Parts: sequence; structure tokens; C-alpha cells
Amino acid sequence: MGEGPNLRTQISRFRALIAAGAVVVLGAGAAVGATAASASNTSSTLAAQLAAEFPGYQVPSTVSKALYDHSSTATPIKHLVVIFDENESFDHYFGTYPYAANTDGTPFVAKPGTPTVNGLYSEITPSGPIGPLLTDNPNEYNPERIPSTDALTESNNHSDVPEQKADDNNKQDAFVQNTEASTPSNGCGAEYCPPGIVMDYFDGNTVTALWNYAQNYAMSDNAYDTAFGPSSPGAINVVSGNTSGGYAADPYTSSTPGAKTTDPGSVSTLGADGTGTINGDIDPFYDECSDSNHTGTSPEGVLTGENIGDLLNSAHVTWGWFQGGFAPTSSNSEGVVCGAEHELTSNGQNVSEVADYVPHHNPFQFYASTANPAHLPPTSLSEIGYTDQANHQYDVSDFTDALDGTGGATLPAVSYIKPPAYENAHPGNSDPLEEQQFVVGTINQIEQSKYWPSTAIIVTYDDSDGWYDSAIPPIVNGSNDANAGGTGVADTAVCSSVPITVGTAEDRCGYGDRLPFLVISPYTRDNYVSNTLINTASVVKFIEDNWLGGKRIPGSFDAVSGSIDGPGGLLDFHVQPHDTPVILNPTTGAVVSGDNWYGNEGKLTP
Repeated sequence: MGEGPNLRTQISRFRALIAAGAVVVLGAGAAVGATAASASNTSSTLAAQLAAEFPGYQVPSTVSKALYDHSSTATPIKHLVVIFDENESFDHYFGTYPYAANTDGTPFVAKPGTPTVNGLYSEITPSGPIGPLLTDNPNEYNPERIPSTDALTESNNHSDVPEQKADDNNKQDAFVQNTEASTPSNGCGAEYCPPGIVMDYFDGNTVTALWNYAQNYAMSDNAYDTAFGPSSPGAINVVSGNTSGGYAADPYTSSTPGAKTTDPGSVSTLGADGTGTINGDIDPFYDECSDSNHTGTSPEGVLTGENIGDLLNSAHVTWGWFQGGFAPTSSNSEGVVCGAEHELTSNGQNVSEVADYVPHHNPFQFYASTANPAHLPPTSLSEIGYTDQANHQYDVSDFTDALDGTGGATLPAVSYIKPPAYENAHPGNSDPLEEQQFVVGTINQIEQSKYWPSTAIIVTYDDSDGWYDSAIPPIVNGSNDANAGGTGVADTAVCSSVPITVGTAEDRCGYGDRLPFLVISPYTRDNYVSNTLINTASVVKFIEDNWLGGKRIPGSFDAVSGSIDGPGGLLDFHVQPHDTPVILNPTTGAVVSGDNWYGNEGKLTP
């Protein structure tokens, strides 16, 4: 059970595409069939072309491996893997945990003594969860369980101000009218979208694997999005905790590449320093696959501050961002094309072709210092994690090569993984069952590798998608922008009544709504729910504390974020490490080995 049934096919295909990418970007002098290893040096012509097209960017030179040292960490964790999925609130996935209805999907029965969570119920009775949030909710609809047969749903409105309005000054009672998507006149097709769906939730019969990971490792019921808003800000916050210092720019295909422009709704009004806040979805400037493979002329985003990659590079710690579809499939006169796609299926039926690579989900491509605009492959597989022409930006298949040691590759100290879009959980282009295939396949591979005894795996999400969550977000940083994000709509009182305490920029109000956050590691307590307040930027803080001596990023939420390894946290280095991994079935989410509790094995009775 080393990987899900689709993963190996996907990986083999991507490896071929990386070789193709090497041919594409090197042009003359790169033979047909060249591999990443044979494309060892970027041509000077290409380097000059990229520098002209992307102001501020230079193809990095290869840094000697002799400078790198993995041995120095503050904790026993030598490898961190962050699986960064899309668009789920905590209550949408865990609102009735640990009770599952068992009327469809994979059976789930919780272990005796499983802790409850701060969810949708006041009490769990033998017949199920009860409480006013389920039967007399202050919103226009009560939450209802979504069966596993309706796993594919529409996506909601998850922009900054609509999410503030849904929270309604800490009353959490206005989601239906503010974040629920309107039903198309011709219906939702394959997507499940009844009135009031924004309130609804899955249980352990659909998100079975995540519930089983919670049963055997640790999860938080007090983890929040760093700020209100959609995917791009969420992605930026998981690598820097700072969405300020940005601006919209003309794309590299224009006559004025990199020139500042406006993009209301994605980038706020620029301040005296010439920068604003990226608080909406926008494709990154430093990416030839942005704007639908450079077929459009939309503004693109630039960030000028530091990110965790910059800090890791300075300290010579290996790292990488691995994303589905990053390897190019072809090229045209404007550059490389990221054309890999997969069929999204629901209930065994094909729904649509979904492009694997989503540029605005890749935060490092917003920064000149950590971008790989032409999607150059590593000069050899043994350079994965080290600084070379790939600049730490890789296809997801490179992660498997690193785990397996293919071509001398090794697992970086810090790895971020973004699944291909059809498996990233984003409503509309993915669902929890497709997500489960990727998450379980990846975690199984890690648990069965030589790296498992010193690894921590985080599974968390970039934003809530506007799904209902009952927890009131603690606002630690306010915003009082009468033209929030350049939209012409003001921040609500939940944000404007709180001063700015993190940096100086507007449009970074947070924390936003609550998100799932799990840690799978030998160094967690078994079947543990942490109530410690954390947020997406807590990932950045752990990396800084574990590898960088507590160094912080200016203007980041890192300094005010809770610790995942502090007292009561998700990691616990006082427990006896449980090195025997719990292996799951990627299709059902049920336990295959490592835990003999019958309920986790997908059985209703012993």
C-alpha cells in the first residue's frame, strides 16, 4: 500500500514530463529525450532572456552541497512535510467528530476514550450528536450531513470581506447570505448544491482517512487561517506569514513586464512605499504558466519581502515546494506550457478535465528570490532540495524520487506538497475522496521510508472556502480599510475595531476562520486533540524554531503564532516515539496495518 492506485501512474508520467521540460527550456543543444540530469546547465541565452522577461530574477547558480548540514535541529524532527490542501473549514470535515452516521461510505467507529472536539454538538449521545447548533442554528439553515455519494460540491465565496460578513461581528450567523454560492440557472450538474449547503458537513464515512489519522496521531480543533480570504493569501501565509509588500504587475508577455498596475480585489491600494497587500487570488508574476499559460493579459502578483525559503537558503538547509503539474508538457513562442490534466470523477462518472497546475497556489513564484519562472528541472535528481537552476521549485514526482533515493536524491529537510488540482480537495475541481487518494498515498510512502522515524507530516488547508464554522476567530490583527482590497467595500467591525499589531499594512485581518490541522509523526500523542491556539503561520514558526534558531521574518505573523510543539501542542517530544506507522487504504481510508481497532478498519462490529 505504498501509494494510491493513481499516484504511481501520475508519477511516471510526470517524470517523463520533467525530461520534456528540460528539452523545452534549453532549446538548441538539448537533445530529444534528454533527462533532468543531462540538462545540467542553463544556457546563458536562456538565463539572459529570463532576466529580461522577469525583472529582478536571476537563474541561481548551483550551491555546493558541502555547505549544507541537516544535523542541527532543536527537536528530533529532521524532516518536515507539509501537505497543503484546499478550501475546507474545521466543522465541514470534523464538526461531528468522532461520531459518524454509518449510513453510507466507509464504516467508522471511534476508539473508546476518543476525545470530543469543539464542533457542532453539545453532547454525543448513543444515537448521535445533539445541540442547538445542529437543530436551532442562528444561520438561515441548520447544518446537515453530506453523504459520501455527494462528495463533489460547488465552491463557495471565500473572499476577504464576504468571510468577514459571514462571521457577522463574532455571531457566526450570516454564512448563507454572504459566502454560499448562487445556484446556476441551469443547475449544478454533477456538483451537489442544495440551498444552505454552505452550512453542511462531512463525517468519518467520507473523510475517513483524516478521521483515522486523528485517531492514531494528533489534530487541532483550535487552528485558524492566518487571515480572512482565499487561496493566494493562504498559500503565502504558510511560507511567510506576510502578504504585505506586494503589488500587481503587467505580465512578462506585455510591452512593460513587471510595471506596476492595479488589480482591485486581489491587491490593496498601494501605500507610500509603493506596495500593498495581496488579499485575493492572483497568479504570480514569476511564472511562465500563469494566466492560463500566458494566453491572457491579466495583472500578476509580486511580493518583495522574505519567505521561509530565503531563510533556509541563508542557513543552507535543504527544502522544496513540490506541486502537481509543475513539469511543463510543451512550449510555444511565449514560453513553457503546463498542460498536464486529469479527469475529475464523481460516483464513477467522468465530470471534467482539470488542469493539474494552479499557479496562484504556488506562493514561492511571487518572489524573485525563490521563483523558477521557466519551470526548469533540477540539474540532477541528487540536487533536489539544494540550490540550483530549479530554485527549489519541483514537480510532485520529484518528491517520490527523493523518498526513494532515485538518482541519488534525498528527502529535503523541509518539503511543501501541493497536490494536482483534481486531488487537492478544492470544491468544484476536487472532492474529499479524490483528496484521500493523494493524501493517503503520500503519507503511506513517507511512513514506509527510511525517513519516517525523524519526520513530522502536517496536513492543513489554505482557506475555509467560506464553509460554515462555529468557532469565533480570535482577531489578533485588525484592518480598517474603507476600500478593502481595492474592492470599494469596507472592512467590517470585526476587523476595523481591532488595531494593526502585525506590521503596518491594512487588509491582513486575522485570524480567519478555523481550518483542519493534523500532525502525523512518531512524536505525537495517540488519539490526541490539541486546544492550543495556532494558525497557518505556525508552520513557518516551527521551521524557524527547529532549523533557524528562532529567526523571524519581518512583518510576519510568525512571532505572534502559537507553537505546534509547545505545551499541549500537536508534537510531544516527551512521549515514547511510536515508530510503527499506521497504514491506510487510499480508496476507503480504512486502516490496513498498525492499528487493530475494528472501527478504524472499516468495521461496525469486531
